[in-house]
Amino acid sequence: MRFGVLGPVTAWTDAGEPVTIQGLKVRALLADLLVHEGRPVPADRLIDDLWGSQLPGNPSGTLSAKVSQLRRAFEDAEPGSRALVKSGPAGYSLTVDSSTYDALTFADRVAAGQLGEALALWRGPAFADFADEAFVETAVARLNEQRLTALEAHYEERVDHPVSELATLVAEHPLRERLRASHMRALYRSGRQSEALDSYEELRQLLADELGLDPSPELVALHQSILTQELPSRRSNLPAQLTELIGRDEALADIGSCLASARLVTLTGPGGVGKTRLALAAASEVADRFSDGVVLVELAAVTPAALSVTSSLMDAVQVALDVREIAGPADSMVERLAAVMGSRLLVLDNCEQVVSEVADLTDRLLAAAPGLRVLATSREPLGLAGEVVWTVPTLEVPSRDAQPDAVGESSAVQLFVARASAASRGFTLSEETAADVSVLCRRLDGIPLALELAATRVRALGVRGLVARLDDRFRLLATGHRGAAPRQQTLLAMIDWSWELLSPDEQAVLRRLAVHADGCTPDAASVVCAEPGVDVLDVLVRLVDRSLVVPVQGSEGQRYRLLESVAAYCLEKLRGEDELESVQQRHLEYYTAFAEEARPHLYGGEQSRWLELLDEDAANLRTALDRAVATDQLDLAERLVDALAWYWYLRGRIAEALRSLEAVPDSARAGAWRVGFMYVQGDSDAARERDRWLDSADARAQWWIAFAGSDAGDLVTCLALLEIALKSFEAEGDQWGIAAVLAARAKHAHVRSDASALYADASESARLFRSLGDRWGVLQATSWLSAHAEFTGDFDKAAGLQREGVQLAEQLGLWPELSGSLGMLGWTEIRQGNYDAARADGERALRLASEQDQRSTQALAEIVLAFAARRTGALEEAETRLRALLDEARRQADPVLYLSMVLTELAYVLELRGEPEAALELHLEAFRISEEYESLRGMCWSLEGIAACLPDKAVAAQLLGATAATRAAEGYLVTPAESGDNDRAVSAARAVLGDADYEVAWDLGTALSPEQAFRLL
Repeated sequence: MRFGVLGPVTAWTDAGEPVTIQGLKVRALLADLLVHEGRPVPADRLIDDLWGSQLPGNPSGTLSAKVSQLRRAFEDAEPGSRALVKSGPAGYSLTVDSSTYDALTFADRVAAGQLGEALALWRGPAFADFADEAFVETAVARLNEQRLTALEAHYEERVDHPVSELATLVAEHPLRERLRASHMRALYRSGRQSEALDSYEELRQLLADELGLDPSPELVALHQSILTQELPSRRSNLPAQLTELIGRDEALADIGSCLASARLVTLTGPGGVGKTRLALAAASEVADRFSDGVVLVELAAVTPAALSVTSSLMDAVQVALDVREIAGPADSMVERLAAVMGSRLLVLDNCEQVVSEVADLTDRLLAAAPGLRVLATSREPLGLAGEVVWTVPTLEVPSRDAQPDAVGESSAVQLFVARASAASRGFTLSEETAADVSVLCRRLDGIPLALELAATRVRALGVRGLVARLDDRFRLLATGHRGAAPRQQTLLAMIDWSWELLSPDEQAVLRRLAVHADGCTPDAASVVCAEPGVDVLDVLVRLVDRSLVVPVQGSEGQRYRLLESVAAYCLEKLRGEDELESVQQRHLEYYTAFAEEARPHLYGGEQSRWLELLDEDAANLRTALDRAVATDQLDLAERLVDALAWYWYLRGRIAEALRSLEAVPDSARAGAWRVGFMYVQGDSDAARERDRWLDSADARAQWWIAFAGSDAGDLVTCLALLEIALKSFEAEGDQWGIAAVLAARAKHAHVRSDASALYADASESARLFRSLGDRWGVLQATSWLSAHAEFTGDFDKAAGLQREGVQLAEQLGLWPELSGSLGMLGWTEIRQGNYDAARADGERALRLASEQDQRSTQALAEIVLAFAARRTGALEEAETRLRALLDEARRQADPVLYLSMVLTELAYVLELRGEPEAALELHLEAFRISEEYESLRGMCWSLEGIAACLPDKAVAAQLLGATAATRAAEGYLVTPAESGDNDRAVSAARAVLGDADYEVAWDLGTALSPEQAFRLL
């Protein structure tokens, strides 16, 4: 539903059909609600507006009836629209916004500079059919003033002023000076100079007689220009562009909008980003708004070495405007320049060399010429009041994981391909070239000049050759287009231009920033880029203003980075100053200290914050470690890997951790960390490596090895290590260590099917971790609490805890834990018989585990998917997944935790496929492993499977009796996922023995433990 008040009060359906609203008071009610633009109107106010002193007998009831009539009219016209009229404690309101209400649409279009489109919305006087009502009086006055102001701006923008329309408006509003100025210009340009002067004289007389005022200085200047016939004609000297502007559609629209609302817009950005090209295109787009034209003033030739920079600037402006030379004092020259500006857009290009003088001249021109707007390009803002600084971004580059068919969607690739195709006619973006083009665009930071220079070399080198030579980019991109300005002909010249404008302090800080990888914090810059007597942060701000340093938002404020080409240039400057080694050493020492500061915060309430901080500086930390190893500073390397190992684990960076730890092979601390990561990765040499470092391991290292190694199946050794570590933690009062041991010990209780120990350890661990604020620990402990709930058949509680774990892991970005939580949730869904949900969670868990190289959670996800596949009839898929798990498990020196359940499930697949003998062998092996682990539940599963395959059904019935008794004693439920397998075994035994003999055998079995029942075989 849409509404209009810019003319008679009207409503339309979304299809454009008028809405019939019967009754004057109902239409008045609509008008009153529209006056308030969606704000609630009290009922008393509506009653007073609609009836005044002539109130109906029951005012509230009558108002309610009118509201109902309005709603019914809306509903009849468009079903569902009755809800637009809302009622509440504050009164009645009508839901409208700028897309449904023409008064709000008008205001939005005016703000966006779309004056013609805004004025076209008017269909007559505002609230035309209620204009005499007191409740619309203020709104009508406001809307009429907005319309008149928009008309004034619109006529100032028009190239050819319609004299007759302006004459009518001037007659209706004789004291409005902006209308009068447009009228005078229109008359003058129509060859009616005397009438233009008469119009001025008429206004001057009216102002004097009615208000005792004189015309404004701007109107006086316009009058003088008409007298001397200096009012310039429309002029534009924008050069025609030879190539299409690519990837800047949104930028053009945004700049056009800025120029509609602001009088000074400055495009800033690094060299080569395309400020000039974008400014020319934007000026061309909005040229029709300016009746006196658009003029480009090129300032690159105005240098600080000029005898008078201010005079040189004004000379450049005069030449661009094509006005005769103005002589005299600077103030009078500015006044004369301002007098000829009229309604004009001035494009001031390349202001950075003389930015102070340009700012001063621009400020004075804007103050003296109200119809003037300025679009400037500069590597730093002009710094004037009211200036809109619009930072020109580099072009969008493809992401590192972009597929070949998606590479061409980025604007940087589109520009490069367009220019490369022009330079080398056979070049196209294809599957063969997409990856290299993607790398090239990223390495050149999406800078248009760099991409265009690179495109000229495609014919000689090909894209792959270009990428291979990017480390020597300044020689590679040493030739460009001859028609470009000298500073834009090569990449080196472009950056040289900016470098030469810097002070020595700025040059020192900028070149030292280059040792950082992917940016740095202000604190890091202050330490690594330090220069005696220099405020580094103050210099950083100036470098940002000069578009040489790019500010990016970090988790705790601003970070600073260099574009890759600027960084490469600055590294050469560092070498030239013989500073590279010393600054790199500062970088190494700073980030070693930073990592050590972060380490204790990863175990507690500030975990999330410090994970983000380390994420942001991951590249710097890698660079620091690489330098420590390369320069044989193994003490610093050992400190770094020790400080970062837990961070690597929490973030799932297993391969990075192992590579880094192997760089310090003789470190005992690194050795203990390495053992745990080997276990996580499923390395069969982990146990042998463990024995090498156990004697030197402290309590934290013992816990880490046991925690990571428990999934590998060496439960006896790992449990012993946990008990030793627990004693040390208790003696030291290390609450985190105690909680961590209890969570790991809960896993062992789960393997043994010891429900009481599982719950006790997991509950206490959760309590301790919550008191410490360690959300990773809470996630660990609650996962075992959910396992306990699943174990005892409370599946809803288990799933709820697991979903909380999924949410918490996602919030923290703990992708390995997220994979584990999804796997546990999938397992619970299997137990509930929700196989589709289990498959969805299992697939996501598998994808995450594979990405993080987490073998234990990858196995859990595969188990979930295999179980779901068998239970939905996909036996081939189930067998494929289970055999892969079995092969992986058999490669380990010790039985892995999941081996018995994989054997059992694979046996069921074989049984269903008619291979009971092969199935029986697997069930027997599964029982022996469960017995070794003291897992009663695992033994029950195996015995039930054996019963289904065993030819001797009397023994099978005893096995089923034994498992039933054990399940009842221990509280192990037969879940929907298990009932089918159990029912098959029972049915097969009953079919052979008959019900009576089956019951006898079954009763005999209930007196047996699982181990005793197994001995019957």
